[in-house]
Amino acid sequence: MQTPSIVYIPIGRKTFDLEAGEQYRKQSSEWLRSKYHTVYEPEEILTSVEDLEQFLETLTNKNIDSIIYQSVTFADGEFIAKVLQYRNEPVVVWSVREPSVGGRLRLNSLTGGNSTSNVLMHHRHPFTFVLGNPDEEQLQKQLSRQIRVNILVNKLKQLKIGVIGEHPPGFFFSDTDEELLHQKLGVTVQKMDLLKAFQECVELPEEEWAGAIDRAEQQVIGLNRSDETVKKFAQFSTYVKKYIEQEDIAALAVRCWPEFFNELGAAACSTLSQFTEDGVVSSCESDIHGAVSMFILQELSGGNAPYLGDLVHVNEPNNSVVFWHCGAGAYSLASPSTGAQSGVHPNRKMGFTMDFGLKAGEVTIFRLGYTPDGYRLLVMKGEALDVPQPFSGTSVEVRLNGNVSETVSTLMESGYEPHFAVVYADVADDLLQLGKQLNIPTEVYV
Repeated sequence: MQTPSIVYIPIGRKTFDLEAGEQYRKQSSEWLRSKYHTVYEPEEILTSVEDLEQFLETLTNKNIDSIIYQSVTFADGEFIAKVLQYRNEPVVVWSVREPSVGGRLRLNSLTGGNSTSNVLMHHRHPFTFVLGNPDEEQLQKQLSRQIRVNILVNKLKQLKIGVIGEHPPGFFFSDTDEELLHQKLGVTVQKMDLLKAFQECVELPEEEWAGAIDRAEQQVIGLNRSDETVKKFAQFSTYVKKYIEQEDIAALAVRCWPEFFNELGAAACSTLSQFTEDGVVSSCESDIHGAVSMFILQELSGGNAPYLGDLVHVNEPNNSVVFWHCGAGAYSLASPSTGAQSGVHPNRKMGFTMDFGLKAGEVTIFRLGYTPDGYRLLVMKGEALDVPQPFSGTSVEVRLNGNVSETVSTLMESGYEPHFAVVYADVADDLLQLGKQLNIPTEVYV
């Protein structure tokens, strides 16, 4: 995926105070350039539709994540209508404050933003609105959030998920309508034959896969290099890594049972753990929407490794729940008191897997879900607790903000999918904005 880039379009009319407006433009430009690697912008306020069109033509074939449309002064809807003829990225409409009150209305920027927002609404074009001057901390936070979400929306359009094997029998929630997924989020699915991968990965020469064990040894405690399941982990991971690089895959959804145990003779958990640790989020049981959920959390949190787990236990006295899975979890998620311990699958007794409790800290819980009426988003906040490992495998106990009994009952009665994605960051507001941008209903428990 390419480096994020934005376009800044300052608009004004000569009948207003362009001298004051130019100061806002310069301050806005300086702040944007201090935050973002690539900013496309004109050298001055654009005061005619003709000037705007000339600037838009310079952006042909440019990959842009977000449009920052600033009504430096009032301007009618012709300007934003022209933008929509050239670009389809989400727009942040930005109005600045009046430089003085009393006498002449020098900018009338807010009305300009109002007019622009009205046009975007009628075109059903995704947009958000912010009000404030470029030196205001709250404005900077809002603008950063909107741009961050817009960048994610564009990344989702580029996201290709590698699906290795069909979901296990009865795991209907792991499947997807590929056409609808692409239509709504832009995500595409690339399928890979699981049994073929098993057959071919064991033929790789040792010099190719030995490095995967070296990589795991950097963070996994108790790893036995001579264990046959560790060898199988390295062979399969190396084979899949080639597939990731060839197909430009950014996320994985892997069928982890029963074939991994019966055909390969090893657990899939360690493969998923290492890929997630290294930035390619990986879900088990071929959960495609789970992988998308993990990807969204990773991107909004600035690259933090997410976790995917079942909701398996309610602790009413602690107002908490436990999220658990068999043995997949990014190494860096382990509690510092134990580190990322290697283990065996708790049910199949086969290696190698992760066996640790997750670290403590503030978390956001999220799920991109699907109902007969379409997609929905679930957003919750909580605190991962510093407690002994609840269950073998990987697990984390999270104290919820709302009443735990009521929340769990609502989740069950709403028919949410069993897999919940968790990340160590507060990205709840970002997820709310994402729901607005994608026009997906969002249920919040914060």
